[in-house]
Amino acid sequence: MTTTRERVRVRDQLLAEIAGHEGEIERLSAELAAWEVTRQATPERLPFFSSISGNEVDPLYTPRDAQGDYLEQLGVPGSFPFTRGPYPTMYRGRLWTMRQFAGFATAEDTNERYRYLLAKGQTGLSVAFDFPTLMGYDGDHPRSLGEVGVCGVAISSLADMETLFDGIPLDQVSVSMTINGPAIILFCFYVAAAQRQEVDPKVLRGTVQNDILKEYQAQHAWVFPPEPALRLIVDMFEWCSGNAPRYNPISISGYHIREAGATAGQELAFTLANGFDYVRRGVERGLPVDTFAPRLSFFFDVHNDFFEEVAKFRAARRIWARHMRDEFGARGPQSWRLRTHAQTAGVTLTAQQPENNIVRVAYQALAAVLGGTQSLHTNSMDETLALPTEKAVTIALRTQQILACETGVANTIDPLAGSYYLEALTDRLEAEAEDIFARIAEQGGVVPGIENGWFQREIASSAARQQAEIEAGLRTVVGVNDFVEEEGGIEIDTLRIDPTVEKRQRERLARLRASRDDGEAQMALDRLRETAASEANIVPDILACAHAYCTLYEIRAAMEEVFGAYREPVFF
Repeated sequence: MTTTRERVRVRDQLLAEIAGHEGEIERLSAELAAWEVTRQATPERLPFFSSISGNEVDPLYTPRDAQGDYLEQLGVPGSFPFTRGPYPTMYRGRLWTMRQFAGFATAEDTNERYRYLLAKGQTGLSVAFDFPTLMGYDGDHPRSLGEVGVCGVAISSLADMETLFDGIPLDQVSVSMTINGPAIILFCFYVAAAQRQEVDPKVLRGTVQNDILKEYQAQHAWVFPPEPALRLIVDMFEWCSGNAPRYNPISISGYHIREAGATAGQELAFTLANGFDYVRRGVERGLPVDTFAPRLSFFFDVHNDFFEEVAKFRAARRIWARHMRDEFGARGPQSWRLRTHAQTAGVTLTAQQPENNIVRVAYQALAAVLGGTQSLHTNSMDETLALPTEKAVTIALRTQQILACETGVANTIDPLAGSYYLEALTDRLEAEAEDIFARIAEQGGVVPGIENGWFQREIASSAARQQAEIEAGLRTVVGVNDFVEEEGGIEIDTLRIDPTVEKRQRERLARLRASRDDGEAQMALDRLRETAASEANIVPDILACAHAYCTLYEIRAAMEEVFGAYREPVFF
């Protein structure tokens, strides 16, 4: 890290360069001193200005806030430390992937929505699974009652995955899947579906979220205890590096950490700390870091505090690059380069005056693009009320297309660079993250911090502060605690899920079990249990179970017999 003395020297050098000669530095200081007197004599509309994260925002930022030299802190796009972007040409060469998160009811219903979105100009698919699938349960399991197809698509076997992508060539479309606890199983269903299309896994593009550490910290969609769950992730690193080299076996996610109430700095630090832990475990397995690190991807939230969000993406790239090079000894720029998907903040959407959400999403999307994201999902205005209607999701997609094609923001790279405020924010977030890394180390690392509840308490504390500020009127949410409408307000049409979905999924599973070769399925499950109890890579055996049409819960249960199930301790 740059020392204070070096920062002062660089600051004075920058002041001299900007002002033109040494005499101008004194003039600038005098101007600022006079301005400060005038400012303090003029009433401001609030006694204290802060970001959503609770950090004070100064009234003015100047060259005195510069903290390092240009090449060390910024550089050029596509080169270390990647602050200004992971690729040399950024959106001048290729626009970000427009990837709308979609899934509801049955595989047939969602397949129809995917075809609709692709026809409207979407460039990548992103699968939203229903809650039973997220937890590793089949649609006919007793614990799935009332939840099948409600918040996403029900996928209980390879047969469902084949239907989900029927008529969609998996060698031509990038597919992202938001799944964590049973991620390795859904990934194998996806690979098997591609193989049924005669697509070689080596050409598959996309991402499976597969970030179990943030589940223990924030979202709680887990299945197995931490250590076997982490073993499965490293198995995927190993298998994908040789068999699906263009597919990202993990999307290290800050999104759900932020949605649970974390600040921007916590989201940044917790996410990168989780990423470093995954890298350590891959190295401990004996995998050369440069064989798997280039396929690690990230997923960040885009909240309302515009400049803080832009700075967060820039700081994330810089921190990742330096740690990968200096701590883990990665030699290739591909390993230093942080690539990320982004999604506008679902937690900021309001049920009151839902059309206001269109505006919120547009500004958040702009922040993601100015921050340099590689892929973006824009939330639909009605998501606090139900799954999106076709109209709402089309508006969300058109928001990205207008941003890309009409605003000019994609014409130049990192256009806000050099803003005294933005650079100061980027430096502050980097320093805050490094401080949090030190606090995580005091806990003994990420997993001990999860086991003793440190992460959970930190997030809960930040969430409580933010909610208290809203309830006290210290922070305005338009349409909720100010600028409210009369009772009734604005009503919009919402999507209704067919109540026969669960019945249809049960019937589908019954037909599957009646038509498959049960002997083959049981042999595949037996081999899976044996491999789970060994140190061998488990992906080939789960893939064999998928091809034998074993169901999601059958595969989960076989591994659970060996690994056990996770039960969260009580921390509060």
